[in-house]
Amino acid sequence: MRDQEPLPGPAGQRLSTKEAAELLGVKPETVYAYVSRGQLTSRRVPGGRGSTFDAKEVEALARRNRRDGGGSPGAASGELSVRTRLTLIDTDRYYFRGVDATEMAARHTYEEVAEWLWTGQLRPGVTFTAPETAVATARRAVNALPEHTAPTDRLRVAAIAAAAADPLRFDLSEEAVLGTARVLIPTLVAALPRVRHDQDDSGPLAHRLWPRLSGWPADEASLRVLDTALALLVDHDLAASTLAVRVAASARAHAYAAVSAGLGVIEGPLHGAAGGLAHRLLLDVLDHGSAAPVIADELRAGRRIPGLGHRLYAGEDPRARALFGLLEQIPKAEPALAAARDIVATTARHAPLHANVDLALAVLTASSGMPATASETIFAVARTAGWIAHALEEYGERPLRMRPSGHYVGPRPPRPLPE
Repeated sequence: MRDQEPLPGPAGQRLSTKEAAELLGVKPETVYAYVSRGQLTSRRVPGGRGSTFDAKEVEALARRNRRDGGGSPGAASGELSVRTRLTLIDTDRYYFRGVDATEMAARHTYEEVAEWLWTGQLRPGVTFTAPETAVATARRAVNALPEHTAPTDRLRVAAIAAAAADPLRFDLSEEAVLGTARVLIPTLVAALPRVRHDQDDSGPLAHRLWPRLSGWPADEASLRVLDTALALLVDHDLAASTLAVRVAASARAHAYAAVSAGLGVIEGPLHGAAGGLAHRLLLDVLDHGSAAPVIADELRAGRRIPGLGHRLYAGEDPRARALFGLLEQIPKAEPALAAARDIVATTARHAPLHANVDLALAVLTASSGMPATASETIFAVARTAGWIAHALEEYGERPLRMRPSGHYVGPRPPRPLPE
């Protein structure tokens, strides 16, 4: 039904629950969920058990749902659909605001790509810096954590500490949120403990992040790979962590809290932590000298092979392709690159899987003296910029729209109180 088409029947027509559900493209239970949320009003049928709904009100809600990207999750396709102007993934390529993301990452720094995603404008040479007061607060909180604390936990604590120190955090205007973003990201990096202490804590964000990931000195080629990785990972449509951020922003949580929601989800082994699994796999292959026995052990244990395949790309992940191209220019990365190629070739004998960005990050971390958790840190820091961009979009939408209805499948009431 097109937006311009009126509902059938005379003005003031009442629709049954079934008719309203059909016009909205949802289940009858969802119609009542709309009533409970105040989006529809119902009227009892005189002498009957059913409810009726005003046709004009149903039509208005249907139009609003189409405009907002779908009012009911799963109404048509079984998946939540959210309108966004940020990232398009299409046929083994992806784009930031219509610009090829891999080309942008190759030519611009992480900070410049973040600004483009936030504002649609380039700011050549921009770098993000944080006031020392914010950094000191975050560092104190992070330094109080146990030594074995995971990097995502450190980042989450740093974000919470930075929020507590910002009395203006509840200002959700675009200008205020962008100001928060430009301070929060460098604060997160500065709050991480250093591995190397003789490198100046200035310059592009990648230069400041390196000594918190590796004790090795950084050459320009390696810094370029790290900066490109950050830029490539800025956003990737509605990944699980990004959806969590949009849900938080839909409830009008401030930017720090929205980022904290993303950090909570990214820790899963199927998301941000996947690079660490690929890192360990690479080290095992390097130790054995061949991928075949390592892959065999993984399959025998019933585990999926990390670093391979992506549900959004039939071929090679374009982010992996871009990083592999840069890593080929670094001699010390050659052993890890060869191991990665061996993993792909060995697995391809049985399944048509291609390398994804987790495998490329594993080559970077394994060949740069970084721990297995380093890719998770890179992922989280990079994606913070994308989370802010999605939060900004969501702040401009109707509040609490990210509220799907549960499909209850438990025992039907009423039941007696348990003994």
